[in-house]
Order: sequence, then structure tokens, then C-alpha cells
Amino acid sequence: MMELIGMDIKINHLVQQVNDIVVAAGDEIMAIYQRDFDIKIKADDSPVTEADLAAHEIIVASLATITPDIPILSEEDTSIAWTERLQWPTFWLVDPLDGTKEFIKRNGEFTVNIALIHNQQPVFGVVYAPVLGKLYFSDGEAAYLQYKGETKVISAQALPEQGAVKVVGSRSHVNPEMDLYLQRFSEIEIVPVGSSLKFCLVAEGAAHCYPRLGPTCWWDTGAGHAIAQAAGATVTQLDGSPLLYNHQESVLNPFFFVAQGH
Repeated sequence: MMELIGMDIKINHLVQQVNDIVVAAGDEIMAIYQRDFDIKIKADDSPVTEADLAAHEIIVASLATITPDIPILSEEDTSIAWTERLQWPTFWLVDPLDGTKEFIKRNGEFTVNIALIHNQQPVFGVVYAPVLGKLYFSDGEAAYLQYKGETKVISAQALPEQGAVKVVGSRSHVNPEMDLYLQRFSEIEIVPVGSSLKFCLVAEGAAHCYPRLGPTCWWDTGAGHAIAQAAGATVTQLDGSPLLYNHQESVLNPFFFVAQGH
């Protein structure tokens, strides 16, 4: 059990409630996924669909009900001023539909992400992939996968001393920096997947590492970060320093690396 210092919040009391919230959001996303849907382009040239917005409304309303004193930062509501955000030691970090490009492609590799950030670090996270029927979550002490009615503890695998290193790669983001970075491994096997499932594959031991040498925002990483960390992996910047949240005005992450024992 983890209790947040200075707040009467026990993580294990929130787990089932937040799991229920992501599943409800996922159900709404799936209803839209199975029909034609509207797509718009945001100011940063990224796509947004009516599913992103519908899931946002469900999650924000539900979190406000169970934890009315904890503020919320969602990808679909970024208008909160930095002067206000810097007063937040604890807040919910939400990506209502992570992997919108995967959603539009209808390949099933999109997720609903909710993380609880405390003192610039994720202390609890939930990632739900509605098409796959997989729910990943942490409770501050361990990481879990709920699938086909069963819940099991998951753990990351160490980088192998011999043989191929299974490296999680993005289906939608490929760049020369990644190709250069991967030259450090003598043998690699690319495991392509979209959205925050990249963190989850490392967390469950289906891949050894996830180097991200491309742009991400806090809401892309917070929940997966919490789960990978609870599964025994570390999530660091390329220089080894921790990946932080709400420590600056910009919501952009630096490049980072996820693996156990690196």
C-alpha cells in the first residue's frame, strides 16, 4: 500500500475505481471505432477524433467525482496556465486516447492512459487497450496485466548478455536517430507496436527495452512509465537522469530509455 505524503490518498483504494474509469472510456471509444467518425487536425498538426473528446469527458468527470481535490491535466485540455500548474504537487495526467493515428488506421494498438503524478514522478498508472482487451496497471508496489478474466503480476526482463535484444519500436515514428542508437546492440529484434503499449511490452517482459528518440508529451508516457517502473524497469533520460513531470512549463519530454537493469 502506498500513501501519498500530505494527502489522505491510498493508491490501493483508487486502483479499482480508476480501472473502471478507463474501461468505461474504452467502451465509448469502441462504440465510435465501429462506425464512421469525425477527424480534425489540431494546432500542432496532430489528429483528434470524436473518440478522443468523448473519452476525455468521461475520464475528467469520473476523476473529479472520486478525487475532487486532485487537479487534472489531459491532452484534450492543455489550457491550464503554468503559474497554476506549478502549484500542483499531485495531479492526474490523462491521455484519453493514446495512439490516435493507430485508432484512425484501425489496427487496434491504441490505449487509454491515466497516471497519478506526485512530486514530479508517476506513482500509479493504468493503460487500457480496448481492442486487445488488455488492462495494465500498477498499485505503487507491483505491476499487473488483466486479460481474459485473469490478473497476473508482470515483471521486466534484464537486457540479455547474449543473443538478440528485443527493442520496442513505434509503428508511426521512425527516424535516423533511432537507427544510430540501435548500433550499440550487436543483435536486435524490433518489436513494432503503437501507443503506450511500448512501455507495457517492456513491463511484461515481451521486449527488453524501449528507446524513445522522438517527440512525446507527458500524457503519452506517464501511465506507461508508472507501470514499467513498478515492473522493475527504469525510465530515464539518455544521460541517466530521471524522466520528470510538471517540472517545467513545456509538456514535452526529452529522449528517454526504458529497460530493466540498464
